[in-house]
Amino acid sequence: MAPRRRPLALVTLILFLGIIVGTVVGEAVGLVLPEGKVIRDVFVNATDLHVGPVHVDLVVFSFTFGFSLRVNLMSVLGIFVVFLFLRYFW
Repeated sequence: MAPRRRPLALVTLILFLGIIVGTVVGEAVGLVLPEGKVIRDVFVNATDLHVGPVHVDLVVFSFTFGFSLRVNLMSVLGIFVVFLFLRYFW
């Protein structure tokens, strides 16, 4: 039996949601752990990925687009969990 093809947009959306949920969980864990501990820094330290702002001016209207994403260790674990979900349950 050939493997089912998954729509790229849906896989991207699910991975994006995995990053978001992982980041929120990492920030929540950072609030619970005591200040100054190394394990807290592992969960809280994050890298910001951002695009923009990109300004497009069309004579009739103009718009500005910008995007920022904060990724930490829990985000990577969230992506891994979503990957396992896609692999085994879908």
